[in-house]
Amino acid sequence: MNIASPPASLRPWSEEEWRVRCDLAALYRLCAHHKWTDWIFTHISARVPGPEHHFLLNRYGVMHHEMRASDLVKIDIHGNPVDEQPGWDGNGELVNKAGFVIHSAVHAAREDAHFVIHTHTRDGIAVSAQKQGLLPISQHALKYYGYLAYHDYEGIALDEEERVRLVADLGHHNAMILRNHGLLVCGQTAARAYDELYYLERACSAQVAALAGGGELVVPSKEVCERTAAQYRRPGGDHIRAIAWQAALRLIEGGPDWRS
Repeated sequence: MNIASPPASLRPWSEEEWRVRCDLAALYRLCAHHKWTDWIFTHISARVPGPEHHFLLNRYGVMHHEMRASDLVKIDIHGNPVDEQPGWDGNGELVNKAGFVIHSAVHAAREDAHFVIHTHTRDGIAVSAQKQGLLPISQHALKYYGYLAYHDYEGIALDEEERVRLVADLGHHNAMILRNHGLLVCGQTAARAYDELYYLERACSAQVAALAGGGELVVPSKEVCERTAAQYRRPGGDHIRAIAWQAALRLIEGGPDWRS
């Protein structure tokens, strides 16, 4: 899909950064489309190309369905805004502190984590509160068999020291359940991050529904679980994700353009 060139007021941003901004804004709009939002309190971030290790986060108070590429705030690894912010006098929070703590931790520790998504959905929170975690009871869940991390709840993520423990728990995985909190995924591209979240959210929803039914659950054998997880990682996955991403973008066409 073609990305519109930034208007004159946005030209200080490189074309490469503009493309990242457009992809990130699209992720916000898609989360709104799927109702994966929690008012103004969840975040999606992206690393800005370049050696400075800056990243983009939503301006506090802008709703997911409103997000535009120009609404995103570029901050450094310490949470300080990098660019001049029109309309902000330096008082109050420009970006959410808890969002900064979680996302900066992942971006700093993982060079491959260009996009990071954190959600507080009903079903994601429900599974995060279940002691057994994500059960291997659906094809969607088997994508994460052996590839899912867990991080215990420590309170609202305002303590920057928690970053060390969070990234240690995440390790090399691209998906994590934050106990009593929600879900977190990361990806090298927007398409990969969206793919991780889509399947994890669907897996959680299936589990909540299955447990609510009250019947005895059927769990595949360990061998089948491992084979299915490997099938999800077979060659050619990026091509399929790219097709799915272009299809997903059509879901948010027709309204105010996120590429603005």
